[in-house]
Amino acid sequence: MHDITVAHIRSFFSSFYREETNNSALTRAGVLVPLFIKNGGLSVVLTQRTEDVEHHKGQISFPGGTMNQVDSTIVDTALREAWEEVGLPRITVEVLGLLSDFCTPSGFCITPVVGFLPPDPFYVLNKTEVSEVFDVPLSFFLDLRNERTEKRMRFDKMMNIYFYNYGTHEIWGATAEILRSFLQALNTEIKLKKTL
Repeated sequence: MHDITVAHIRSFFSSFYREETNNSALTRAGVLVPLFIKNGGLSVVLTQRTEDVEHHKGQISFPGGTMNQVDSTIVDTALREAWEEVGLPRITVEVLGLLSDFCTPSGFCITPVVGFLPPDPFYVLNKTEVSEVFDVPLSFFLDLRNERTEKRMRFDKMMNIYFYNYGTHEIWGATAEILRSFLQALNTEIKLKKTL
């Protein structure tokens, strides 16, 4: 396990080939994976959804939502939603890169947009959509002792579902899988470059 820096992430995206999904049957969505430096290391910002939202009630997620007509690109979607949900001004977000599209069994095609925030981000919560915003060190997700896997039947398919428990928060589903796959790929590249 290695300490991950913004320089590592920039290097990763400079050669990353992302997989795109073009399936009109899926609902396009963009999420922001917001990172910032806290206590000398990178942390990721997560939200807890309220029980009033249409999808994924009460779950831990990234700021984000479905693409609509005002969005020119999926990056616009992620940045608009982050502003609407937690008050992150788009001008303060440095977009580092886009991860591969992630398709959910519930019919969404999610594009994760990795962004870097200034230190001590200030949040203004949309209380209709977000009940809480919190951050987790990336090192927590890299420690395999914090990962739990369960096999569950979802939408008539047996699937591996990943879980992380951070304090009182249970992080699972698409959010956990996006973080897990991103950090594993990033950590693999860091190891590879250290051996060259």
